[in-house]
Amino acid sequence: MKAINNVTFKDKLQGYIKHPFSGLLFLLVSLAALITFAVLFFLISYILMRGIPHLTLSLFEWNYNTTNVSMTPAIVNTITMVLLALLLAGPFGIFSAIYLVEYAGSGNKLVKTVRTTTETLSGIPSIVFGLFGYLFFVVALGWSFSLLAGAFTLAIMILPLVMRTTEEALMSVPMSYREGSFALGAGKLRTIFRIVLPAAIPGILAGIILATGRVVGETAALMFTAGSVAQIPGSVMGSGRTLAVHMYSLASEGLYVNQASATAVVLLIVVIALNAFSGFVAKKLRKG
Repeated sequence: MKAINNVTFKDKLQGYIKHPFSGLLFLLVSLAALITFAVLFFLISYILMRGIPHLTLSLFEWNYNTTNVSMTPAIVNTITMVLLALLLAGPFGIFSAIYLVEYAGSGNKLVKTVRTTTETLSGIPSIVFGLFGYLFFVVALGWSFSLLAGAFTLAIMILPLVMRTTEEALMSVPMSYREGSFALGAGKLRTIFRIVLPAAIPGILAGIILATGRVVGETAALMFTAGSVAQIPGSVMGSGRTLAVHMYSLASEGLYVNQASATAVVLLIVVIALNAFSGFVAKKLRKG
């Protein structure tokens, strides 16, 4: 390993000259990585340059009106929506993955059915989830346009993502961890919660981060279920718009395009902050 790490650039260059196909493949891979970074850098730079000049204190006033176009109610509603959706989808997704990996056999027909179902749900457009949420939660259950209806709809949307990422994280834990725990006399449940889950936490949190990003950026489903009232509701049964819906509403009206750009900056910051917080929690849990 040490010899491999000490290979100089000259040695690599000579190797690429002897094997031109390897050099071409290296250039293509490097170009793909550079393009990916450039696209991400361009998007973030463009959003920041368009939005930062229009950030004003009036955009962060507590109450929304047509004068200040405040995004504070949308920020509060976004955080509430993320927490509700994760509280609903997180336990179901994680426990379902535990059953599929730790308890169900590899040839179990139920496992194949559940995996096929989750993959199908992952491919359904968000507008279809929004229509289902409107017909079932808003109309059939009589919840009207509310944060709770939106949270349940989003929970159904992100459930397959949480399940699949948790399942992959659990399967990546070496079988020797389980065998060692069983050899020391630990039971199945204790092994799962004290050995397997702590080792799989980074992968599980990665799925939760992806699910959080989808919740924060969702618009179509929430417009059909949570509504677009630009106020902080008194309870989860009240209607309210998230940051993504708020930005869409401002841009579609055509009167507050600059404020919509400023909202995009705040939305980007919220997503980065949530990802950083999840990473911090993951490090703490791994140390613990």
